[in-house]
Amino acid sequence: MDEAETSNIFYVPTPSLPSITPPDSYDRFRSQSVPLIIDNGSSNLRFGFSTSASPQSSPNVIAKYKERKFNQSLLLFGDAIDTESGAKSQGKTPWEGDVLLNFDAMEHALDYAFVRLGIDAEGIDHPVLMTERLCSPLHSRALTSELMFEQYSVPSLTYCVDSVMSFYHNNKPISGSAFSADGLVVSFNTASTSVIPILNGKGVLSHAKRIPWGTQQSTEYLLKLIQLKYSSFPTRVTSVQASWMLHNFCSFATDYPAVLRSLKIPANMRAAERIIQFPFTIPVVEEKTEEELMRIAEKRKEQGKKLQELAAKSRMEKLAKKESDLQYLTSLKEGKSENKREWMHVLQVEGFDDDAALDETIRKLEVDVKRARKKDPDGQDDVIEEPSFPLIDVPDADLDEEGIKEKKKQKLMKAGFDARARARREKEKEREEKEAEDRREEGERENNFDDWAARLRREQETIMTKIKERGRRKAALSDRKSAAAQARMKNIASLAADERVSKKKRKAGAEDMFGADDEDWQIYRKLNAAAVSSDEEEEFNQLRIIESKLLMYDPTFTAQHTHASITSQRSALISAFRPLYEEGDIEGSARIHLNTERWRVCETYFSPGMAGVDSAGLGEVLQSILARFTEAEKARLVKNVFITGGPSQFPGLQERLYGTLRPILPPEMHLGDIVRAADPSLDAWKGMASFANTDEFHQVGVTAEEYQEWGPERMKRWWGGNCNSAV
Repeated sequence: MDEAETSNIFYVPTPSLPSITPPDSYDRFRSQSVPLIIDNGSSNLRFGFSTSASPQSSPNVIAKYKERKFNQSLLLFGDAIDTESGAKSQGKTPWEGDVLLNFDAMEHALDYAFVRLGIDAEGIDHPVLMTERLCSPLHSRALTSELMFEQYSVPSLTYCVDSVMSFYHNNKPISGSAFSADGLVVSFNTASTSVIPILNGKGVLSHAKRIPWGTQQSTEYLLKLIQLKYSSFPTRVTSVQASWMLHNFCSFATDYPAVLRSLKIPANMRAAERIIQFPFTIPVVEEKTEEELMRIAEKRKEQGKKLQELAAKSRMEKLAKKESDLQYLTSLKEGKSENKREWMHVLQVEGFDDDAALDETIRKLEVDVKRARKKDPDGQDDVIEEPSFPLIDVPDADLDEEGIKEKKKQKLMKAGFDARARARREKEKEREEKEAEDRREEGERENNFDDWAARLRREQETIMTKIKERGRRKAALSDRKSAAAQARMKNIASLAADERVSKKKRKAGAEDMFGADDEDWQIYRKLNAAAVSSDEEEEFNQLRIIESKLLMYDPTFTAQHTHASITSQRSALISAFRPLYEEGDIEGSARIHLNTERWRVCETYFSPGMAGVDSAGLGEVLQSILARFTEAEKARLVKNVFITGGPSQFPGLQERLYGTLRPILPPEMHLGDIVRAADPSLDAWKGMASFANTDEFHQVGVTAEEYQEWGPERMKRWWGGNCNSAV
C-alpha cells in the first residue's frame, strides 16, 4: 500500500455510549414566564429558554423496548437508544417524511424536553415558540395545538418556519427597528428542500416552493449506491454510517459533467477517492507442527488415492456395460430378420421405433466407448489370450437346441473379443502416433525454438479468436434485430419451407435424403448456437495443452498471457472504480472506495430524476420563483441569497448555486455572494430566541382563550409564520 492510499483511508467512528446528564435547575425560571423555544426538527429536537445562550439538543427519536434480563418495559429517547442494541429497530420519530404525524412520539419527546429543563410544575407556565414545516397541513397543526394546550396547559403558542428564523438571526435589525431585510432563503431540511423569497422582512409564501429531496433521501441514495457497488460486503452498512459518509466526504460539483469526464482517467479517479475502513476481525489460525502437517498430508494423499480407485472402478464398470450393450445391439442388427413385421416387433420389444433409432443408439455407444477408452489412464491394457469358440463353424443342423443356444452365446463372446482387440489396436496406434508427434515436436523445439514458440502462439491466437467470435455470435443472437438473429430466423424459415417427400412418393419408394450428408446436421448448430458442441470442448482442451507447453518452455509466456487471464482482466477504469483485493485480505475486503458517489449524491438536489424522483431540481425551482417577481424585486432578492440547514455546509454548494443563478439573471443584474448561515444547525433556534425576547412576540401568539374560541387550526398572521400578510 502506497503513502497516497494510506492518507486517503478514513476509519468508521465507533459509537460511544451517552453520558448521563442531570436535569437543569428550574428555580431561576419559576414564575418568570420566560418564553420556551422548541425547534422540532426531523433529526434533532432543540429546546431551551429564550434567555439561554444555546439550546439543549437530542436526536428526535423514541423507542419502546422490553428489556429481557429484568423483564422491564423501557421508554428510550435520543442517544439512550444506542445503549440497547435491540431498541434500535424499534425507533420511531414524530415525523413521517416532512409531515408531523406520530403524536405519541411527539408527546414523549416533549416530556423528555421538559424533564431535561427541570420543569416540575403541573403545567408549562411559559409562552412557547415552536417550529413547523413550510406549508404544514392543518391536521398536524391542530393536533400539535391540542397537545400543547390540553396536555401541557401552555399560556400561548406561536408557530414559525425555521429557515425564516435562521435568516432573521443572520440579518437581525438594529435594536428597536422592525425586521425589513430582503433575500432568497434556500433551506436544506431532513426530508425536503425549500426556497422562500423574503421582501421587506416578510416571507412571500405564495411564491415559495419545496422539493421532496433532503438529507434523509440523500443518505438512502448513498446507501443504495454502496450496496449496489459492494453487493457482497462482509459488514452491514447502516444508515448512520451512510449519513456520516455523506456529511464528511460528499460535495457539490460546480460542473458535474466536467467532473465525470475528468474521472474517466483512472489516475484522477484514484486521486479523488476516499477509502472508508470498516471494522474487521482477523481470524485466528491454529498453528500445527510439522508432524501434524505431514500426517494430514499423508491422510489426504490416501483419501485421494481411494477416490481415484473408486473413480477408475466406476469408469470401468460403465465402460464394460456400454461395451456389453454395444455387442448386444450389434448382434441384434446382424441377426435382422427378413420378415419386416417380425423385425419391427423385435425392435419394439427392445424399445426402438425403427432402424434409424437402432443405428443412432449404436453410433452413440461407439462414440462413448471410444471416448472412454481415450480417457482411460491405465495406458496399457492387459494381454488376454484368445479364447476358443468351437461351435461357431459347426452347422446348426448338427446341433441340438442347447448347442444352438451355446453357439449364439459364443458368437456374442467372439464379437466382443474382436471389438476389444480392435480397440486395443486403435489405442496402440494412437499411442504410437502421439509418441511420434511428441518426438517431432521436441526436435522442432530443440532445433528452432523461436519458430516453435511462434507457431504455438499463432495456434493459441487462432483458437482464442474462434472462441471470441462464438461468444460474440451468442451475444448477438440475444438481440432479435442483429444480423445473426435474422440469419437464424431465415434458416428456420427455409427449413419450414423445404418441400418434403409426400406420402404417396414415400410409398412409391422415394426417400427424404436429409441427413445423408454430415453437413446437413450443421443447420442445427446454427439454430442452437447456445448449446456447447464437441468442437468447443475440443478447442478448449487443445488450448489448455498449447498454453501448458508455452508455460513450461517459453520464459516470455506467463500466466497473464493465458486465455483465462485475458478474459478475466478488468479495465483500468473499472479497477480504479472498485479495486479488488487479494483473496484472504480481510482488511482490504472491509473497505469501501467512494469516488463518483461523492458528487453523484449531491447532484440529486439539482437533478432528482437521477434517483428516480419525479420532481424539478433546485435550479428549476429558483428560476420558476424568480420569474414571478418584477426586475426590481428580483434584484433585491438575489443580492442576498441565504442558505441554511445541514447540507449547506457541504463543500462546493455556494459555487454551484452561484453558477446556477448567474445564467438565469440579466447580465447587468448584480448577484451577491451566496451567504451561509453562521451556524446552520443552531441559527434557527437562536433566531427564535432573539425574536421571543422582543415585544412583537407577545402579539403574534395564540393564547389559551383564543384557542378555546377559535379552535386548534387557527393561528395569527405574522412575518415568520406559515400564514402572513403576503398570503
